[in-house]
Amino acid sequence: MAGHSQFKNIMHRKGAQDAKRAKVFTKLIRELTVAARAGLPDPEKNPRLRAAVTAARAANMPKDTLERAIKRGGGEAENSAYQEVRYEGYGPGGVAMIVETLTDNRNRTAAALRTAFAKHGGNLGEVGSVAFQFSRLGVIRYPQAAADANATLEAAAEAGALDCESDEHSHELTTEVDAFYQVRTALESNFGPPESAGLAWRAAASIALDEDRAETLLKLLDVLDDNDDVQEVVANFEVADDVLAKLTA
Repeated sequence: MAGHSQFKNIMHRKGAQDAKRAKVFTKLIRELTVAARAGLPDPEKNPRLRAAVTAARAANMPKDTLERAIKRGGGEAENSAYQEVRYEGYGPGGVAMIVETLTDNRNRTAAALRTAFAKHGGNLGEVGSVAFQFSRLGVIRYPQAAADANATLEAAAEAGALDCESDEHSHELTTEVDAFYQVRTALESNFGPPESAGLAWRAAASIALDEDRAETLLKLLDVLDDNDDVQEVVANFEVADDVLAKLTA
């Protein structure tokens, strides 16, 4: 899991440096719309929508914007034809990558991702070409202030979580996919709504990158993050701490 943890740290740092409010809202609005369409347009009865609403509020999304996105997904407005499409491929240095998207134009999204990978020494593959190198897990995150590490660990064990990791910023709990909603419900009864919760990919192992390849990969991640269709990117890489500090300074 070391590669994922480092990847998460990179994205946190880059998010603090490069946060773009409009793009964040665009991605959140799409998730709200799709979550509402996939189930009931009521956060209390739709766990995925409840998680999306929590994320939108954490990003200070205006209430009317949030409500319009839910109505669009619930069929009360037009333009709700977003599709969930997963792309897989290899980045520089042979790093395996999964890109989760929400798009209303698959051809546009595929062309943009293919170009981005090609310009940065990578290539897109078929669905399933790299997914075997990752596990699909439920991930629930609480801010550090929600509870101390011991209380969180105890609650996680009682709820049936696979693991619980705490640092100075947050508590992150992982679950089997089938147990995700059960564990989240149990944790909410103890600590209230999580900071974020959803299904995510985790790499089974990581590839060590030198500075040049790491720099190219970070540029590719920037391009993907700037694409409104892209919701999540995971990659199985790790970089030495001194190189990481230099590249993200």
